[in-house]
Amino acid sequence: MAIKYVCPHCGTQHAAIDTNMVTEDTLGLGSLTPEERANIISYEENGDTVASVTCEYCSEAIYRHPELTHPLQ
Repeated sequence: MAIKYVCPHCGTQHAAIDTNMVTEDTLGLGSLTPEERANIISYEENGDTVASVTCEYCSEAIYRHPELTHPLQ
């Protein structure tokens, strides 16, 4: 199983870390509040953990064009 970092806007996977090497707690995911966890973390059917993290490209697009509902419009 893996912990994947995926941009929720463009869907790009930026990293995947084998859970045999680290845990959610060592990555700081264990310190999220239940509300943050519900907004950021999801689980795939195969057991992989997905952390939704906005990539640099989408973050810049949102900053420059806050009127867009989706940075790739």
